[in-house]
Amino acid sequence: MSYQKYGIKPQLVERVKYKLKNPVTKDRIRELLGNVTKYDLQDRPKVRRLVKAAAVILQEPLTDVQEDQIVAFVLGQKIDPNNTFHLLKLWGMFR
Repeated sequence: MSYQKYGIKPQLVERVKYKLKNPVTKDRIRELLGNVTKYDLQDRPKVRRLVKAAAVILQEPLTDVQEDQIVAFVLGQKIDPNNTFHLLKLWGMFR
């Protein structure tokens, strides 16, 4: 898995996926990320704020190292939320 190259543990990913099955939690995350642009997702401070906010919503305490790993992963993917191919690629990564 691509995220494992960044040191992100599969157990963390599985916990997050499980928590996102809750419709209320999923809607809160969707609201957080609803207006995010590809430029936001290449701005380290903005990505860090989004990761911290998502961790609070998911009630998933992250260490500084985990936070850094997730930020590096997001920046490394060069995600464009308006590009369907990018979204499908991410979907496939976390199925």
